[in-house]
Amino acid sequence: MITKIVACKPTTPGQRNRVVLKHTHVANVKPRASLIDGAHKTSNGRNAWGRITTRHRSAALHNRRKYRIVDFKRNKDGVIAKVKTIEYCPFRTAHLALLSYRDGEWRYIVATDKMREGDEVASGDAAPIKEGNCLPIYAIPQGSVICMIEMKPGKGAQLARSAGTSAVLVTKSSDYSVVRLKSGETRKIPSKCRAVLGVVSNTKHNLRKLGKAGAKRWVGIRPTVRGVAMNPIDHPHGGGEGRTSGGRHPVSPTGKQTKGMRTRRCKRTNSMILKRRNQRK
Repeated sequence: MITKIVACKPTTPGQRNRVVLKHTHVANVKPRASLIDGAHKTSNGRNAWGRITTRHRSAALHNRRKYRIVDFKRNKDGVIAKVKTIEYCPFRTAHLALLSYRDGEWRYIVATDKMREGDEVASGDAAPIKEGNCLPIYAIPQGSVICMIEMKPGKGAQLARSAGTSAVLVTKSSDYSVVRLKSGETRKIPSKCRAVLGVVSNTKHNLRKLGKAGAKRWVGIRPTVRGVAMNPIDHPHGGGEGRTSGGRHPVSPTGKQTKGMRTRRCKRTNSMILKRRNQRK
């Protein structure tokens, strides 16, 4: 078995509900030194003045993490690469594959579900139709399952990048192709954009359970408090005698409606969306 789901023994309260994933194909090695960005750091939810702009975020409290530089463009055409190792990445849910190109270059890419050590991958128009290969959408057969999809030619993958995600290539044309995403959204993508065949690795990531609140703090997630449990000065839902349900349409701490209100404001690309996710009938 490649991925094993292990429920920890309840030796402590934190272990009682903990579920971990054991990946036998993921190598326990140090990242390649030439592909590390030491200056990379994540946000702690505050702006330059130290004010909270994103709630429930904090600096990660665990050991120092090393950011691997990932090749999202896959623009090295015509050169065969061999997968040296499948590695864990602390900054994303998917696994990474370390590629060794025949010309001596090394790169990290996001691994697909069936990619294993020793496989060969390629990119470009002439690449074979095989999982892990990166091709322009016009060169991919209709109905294929794809991931790591570009939205603008040459910009790099932006869609279907997290663990277990994918999309389906519905139709193709010379200018635009139609892609159906996991969320149910159907949208047009320029046919010159690139995509990777297959599904993103670590498909069972959603079955993992951290087991305790402290594990959330290690990854930089602060506690979430319900608005109805606050005072009126802290949240629009706060206050009242006894237990209340808020008494109004659910809103954010700043008063904006939530839970169903449309918040999309990018009118520039509205014409590219053929069907919105969870479209009301």
